[in-house]
Amino acid sequence: MSGYTHGHHAAVLRSHRSRTAANSAAYLLPELRPGQRLLDVGCGPGTITADLAELVGPDGRVVGVEPVPEVLAEAAALAAERGLANLSYEVADVYRLPYADASFDVVHAHQVLQHLADPVAALREMRRVTAPGGVIAVRDSDYAAMTWYPELPELEEWLSLYHAVARVSGGEPDAGRRLLAWARAAGLADDSGDNPRCSSSSWTFATEAERAWWSGLWAERTVHSKTAATAVAEGLATPADLERIAAGWARWGAEPDAWFAVLHGELLYRVS
Repeated sequence: MSGYTHGHHAAVLRSHRSRTAANSAAYLLPELRPGQRLLDVGCGPGTITADLAELVGPDGRVVGVEPVPEVLAEAAALAAERGLANLSYEVADVYRLPYADASFDVVHAHQVLQHLADPVAALREMRRVTAPGGVIAVRDSDYAAMTWYPELPELEEWLSLYHAVARVSGGEPDAGRRLLAWARAAGLADDSGDNPRCSSSSWTFATEAERAWWSGLWAERTVHSKTAATAVAEGLATPADLERIAAGWARWGAEPDAWFAVLHGELLYRVS
């Protein structure tokens, strides 16, 4: 399994905490029912996971997993704060999930496959633990499809650098467009052509508050996160380059006409 490209810097986690079932898993919500067993792979600080646990209700069971324990204490604290007794967290590897075959009705992964060296193997393992009639739901951003205005050169440099860092880390930053290909390679496709079901959705940052938040996150991540450390260690950028890109993010965020959109690919496969 690849290391997580972004790491768990405070700015990265601030971004993750903004994610909810409504803004990051809307394509999955019509499939949820009270009493389901749900596995959330790569759950991070658990904001989406907690929402999903509420939706399957007290008779359901939700497990959130991460390959390292760094953020699971925060996720567990959120579950306790929201009184979610049906939700637990465990350290687990997506390539070797510690669960029996057909253990879950829903297996969900948000922004996970893009960081894996072998997303096809991960999908096969997710399929193994999904019960017949259950669903596998994956959503990943596609960096090459991100778009913004004004078209500052520093943001173009940021995008090129992120592609290089993600790939040297073993991942695929343009994952959204590849979900169907990966699913087919993993055997997650029926002859009918309508399973899996593919869709897309986006996040947009255009208000003053949204611009300040998004630009501030990326300015900080550009110089302080694991991505920054990898860029310097691999000779992809110098600290001065990173500072220049971060300043570009700040300049973009101060523009009253600034606009940024993040496209995501989505895929939902029903297990037969």
